[in-house]
Amino acid sequence: MLFRSLFAGIGAFRLGLENTGHECVYANEWLEKPRRIYEKNFGERPDPRDIRLISADDLPNADYIVGGFPCATFSVAGKRTGFSLEDTRGTLAFEMFRLARDKRIPYILFENVKGLLNHDGGKTFQVILEVLDAMGYDAQWELLDTQNFGIPQHRERIFLVARSEEHT
Repeated sequence: MLFRSLFAGIGAFRLGLENTGHECVYANEWLEKPRRIYEKNFGERPDPRDIRLISADDLPNADYIVGGFPCATFSVAGKRTGFSLEDTRGTLAFEMFRLARDKRIPYILFENVKGLLNHDGGKTFQVILEVLDAMGYDAQWELLDTQNFGIPQHRERIFLVARSEEHT
């Protein structure tokens, strides 16, 4: 399957997916340092544009979008500002969803910190689920810990898969 990687970082999502036979057709990362590492890892430089300025027409066709949108606003290690107007990093998730909807992408896959689940008493995650539902996506999620997958580190992350109801 073909995928687009948003908030690509240094390419961890890409590495995992390509190791299971999937193909990356586009990557976006606006931070310079991760872009340089990504280029070293994969021999190509991600699109550096701010995701808010990208239109669906700018993107190649793909079967799904993946991404790890910024987590600092949800993490217990951060200020936990969520979807605030002072720190809009948390709202970038909705840009990922917008591009999936506008490009009619059948699947969305994202990961984020455990704190996303309990931020603002669970209201933040509920908003994400409601937005995906309103856009016609059925979402399933699970909290996973890397130590249960052969990685010697306790690192809990939420993984969400959303499927467009028009592609069921």
